[in-house]
Amino acid sequence: MRVALFEPEIAGNVGAVLRLGACLGVPIDLIEPMGFAWDDRRVRRTAMDYIDHVAVTRHADFPAFRASIAPARMVLFTTKASRSAYDFRYQPNDVLLFGKESAGVPAAVAQACFERVRLPIRPEVRSMNLATAAALGLGEALRQTGMLPDT
Repeated sequence: MRVALFEPEIAGNVGAVLRLGACLGVPIDLIEPMGFAWDDRRVRRTAMDYIDHVAVTRHADFPAFRASIAPARMVLFTTKASRSAYDFRYQPNDVLLFGKESAGVPAAVAQACFERVRLPIRPEVRSMNLATAAALGLGEALRQTGMLPDT
């Protein structure tokens, strides 16, 4: 299983997701362009020394990313989906894709995904923080597949 961030814009969110990947043993894919310089100290400040414990792959664009993960299923987490992320059956080689903070993903990227799921939230709010959504989605996918780290 992998987590992919499509054109992330906020260094702190990327750092938090890198820390999540380190803690749960899941590689992280970053699909460029990003909204900040990769050497931005805010990424390291949020990820702390955990950044040394996660496999990070940067991709020049979505086509390069897609080619690198084939034939894995891409599961897009989006507020535009009707299916709950808790009703979907994950597989161990799934790639969980999260869109950019301000706009999600373009329609063509959404169409390229195997499935689109949403995290249930109250109707009076728009969306969750990217790192929070990644933690909830990844936690459920790892739980279902029996891939959570031993405690």
